[in-house]
Parts: sequence; structure tokens; C-alpha cells
Amino acid sequence: MIRKTLLEFIHESAHIQRWNDHIRPKGFTELDKQAQKMVIAYCLARFEEGARDARINWRGIIEGGFFEFLHRIVLTDIKPPVYHELMASHGKQLNTWVLAELEPRIECLGQEFRDRFAQYLTDPNCWRLEKKILKAAHYLATHWEFQIIRNLNSNIYGLDETQARIENEIEEHYDLIGVQKVSLGKKTNHFINLVGQLRFQQRWAQSPRVPETSVMGHMLIVAIMSYLISLEVKACDQRAVNNYFAGLFHDLPEVLTRDIVSPVKRAVAGLDELIKQIENRQVQEKIFPLVPASWQSELNYFLQNEFTSKIILNGQVKVVSSADIGRLYNQNRYSPIDGEFIKACDHLAAYMEANLSKAHGIMSRHLQDGIETLYQLYQNKVIADVDFGQLFDYFK
Repeated sequence: MIRKTLLEFIHESAHIQRWNDHIRPKGFTELDKQAQKMVIAYCLARFEEGARDARINWRGIIEGGFFEFLHRIVLTDIKPPVYHELMASHGKQLNTWVLAELEPRIECLGQEFRDRFAQYLTDPNCWRLEKKILKAAHYLATHWEFQIIRNLNSNIYGLDETQARIENEIEEHYDLIGVQKVSLGKKTNHFINLVGQLRFQQRWAQSPRVPETSVMGHMLIVAIMSYLISLEVKACDQRAVNNYFAGLFHDLPEVLTRDIVSPVKRAVAGLDELIKQIENRQVQEKIFPLVPASWQSELNYFLQNEFTSKIILNGQVKVVSSADIGRLYNQNRYSPIDGEFIKACDHLAAYMEANLSKAHGIMSRHLQDGIETLYQLYQNKVIADVDFGQLFDYFK
């Protein structure tokens, strides 16, 4: 079972400010950067699969991204040139230290997970293509940030050098078809820009809160928790991958509609369903034209009824329960998604956001109502043998 210490540690990334020696807007936290990086990694990997028929280890993409995320939180906000110099000269020692620091937090995930983490850091041949994709995604996300930073910091010394360094790193990955597509500045780049706007869309916008988190960062936390729950139930590969990316994209429509809070959705009978219809239509009209046609069915599968557990049977989407998935459909050929897990992780993330703010001494009526409502909803609740009540009790 996931432990409180790991969940709190992941949230520490919301405090880590990027470019903190530059003028910068909100949404430039490490959590947001890592979330956008994983969206870009999805795009790059899908291009390699589709255009080059590459064999992508999708669990390698997910776990490699998570390993790098944890690694970055431990080493906090070291300036990139210094970080890369340290890794070049003392990488082995630093990686050993990082693993030791993380050991108490990740031991709940089991020895096999810890061993994969160690192998990822120490073996250059481990998931070679996946590492390359993640590194390219890292620099593309950094470049996206820099384009905004440059406009705000035109008089700061060293800006041209920073730009050259980032662009040189991107050029090193130009053999990836997705990097070429993004560099064209057309559809794929527009999709990344659109999703990036979620970095500026604040969660709990009606309430002061510490740490402030964006919709983008929230999506990554839901994705990570959904994946870790998948490990716990011994999900097949496709189920674990689907749960992660369905979690990562679950709030994507909010880039078009913004976050409509639950009380508004419940205010009028049928309003929630109408909002969902509007979201679905706008996704079809404004988001899908920005991605290749071959991706659209998968994204639609992730986004349609995102909190419903489902499988694909005889080419058709079939609604089932997560309990049924565990008993009958936990096989790659059914392409399962545990919408029930994703919904519970979405609520757990919101519950943690409110409780962490309370722990920092910042509380409002909206946060308190959220805490009480969500706890009552999940008190003693078990979904497909996963004790979500215990996870909520961690923060009671």
C-alpha cells in the first residue's frame, strides 16, 4: 500500500520553483514541469510507434519519468549547468545517495520497484529508447518555459547562452520524429502549447492555499497514484499504462472550459451532464484536430466517461467494474481502464491538497467543506480490494 510519506514527498515538488532567479509567471514549479514533460513524452513515444514502428516499453516511459521526478525532488533546484557537471563527475555517488534518501519513502512499493529504480539510474542500457524520449521531453518542456521567460527577462545577463544550451540539447534528439514535428511549430506544437496552459490554471481558485497547485500538476499526481495502485493490484501492462495516461489526461477538457467546481455542477438537475456534453464536443472540435488521427481513438477512450471502469471487447467499449477487471479482464487484450481507481485518486489528490494547506495554517470554508465531504465519501471505502479509506485516513 502507498504510504503517506511518499504522497507528501511528491507534493513537495509543488514548492520547488523553477527559474527562481528570473522573473516568471505562476505555474513554473517542478511539479508542473514534470507533468508537461510526461505529456510531451507521450507524444514523442506515439510518434516513434506510429512513424517508425518502434517497440516502446510504455511502463519504461512511465516508471522512468517517475524515477527522474523523484530524483529531481531530492536534488531540488540546482541550476542545470551545475547539475549536469555534478552528474558527469560524481553521478554514481549522487545516484547512490539519492536512492538512500528515497529508500524510506519507496519501500512500500516493494523490492522489485526499488531494483528497477536502481537499474534505471546505473545501467545505461536500461530502457535506452525510453530514456532518450524522456530526455527529449525534458528539454522540450524546458524550451517551452524558456520562451516565456525570455520575453520577461530580456535584460538579464546570460540569456542567450541559456537559449543556445537548450536548443543544442534539443538538436541532439532531432533523430526522434516527434522532436522534428514539434520543431515545425505546427499542430503538435500547438497541442503542447494548449495543454501547457493548464500550468496556469489554479486548483481551488476560490480559496487561498499552500502550496498552490495547477490543474496540470494535479493531473500528474492523479496519474502517478493511479499507476501505483495498478502495481498494488498486479495490473497487466496495458491496464497499468492505461490507468496512468487516463489519469494524466483526465482533466484535459478543462483547458477549454476551465475548472467548473462541483457545487456549480450540482446546482441544477442535468447541468453536470450538459457540461460533460460541452466538454466532449469541444475536445472533438478543438483538441483532436491538433493530434494525428491515429491517436484520437485512444485519447477518446481515455477521456470519455473517464471515471468509469471499462474494457474493449470485440472492438467495442464495455462498461464493467474494477472488481470484474481484476477477476475476468486483467489481460492486455481487453485494454482495461479502472475509472473507479482514477476517480478515487482524483478525490484523494483534492483531499490532500486541502489537508496540506490546513497543515500549513491556511484554511477556508471551501477547503474545510471539501475535506469533510471527501472524507465521508471514502471513509472505510474499498474498491476492488484497494482500501482507499486507509489512504484518506493518512491525512485525517
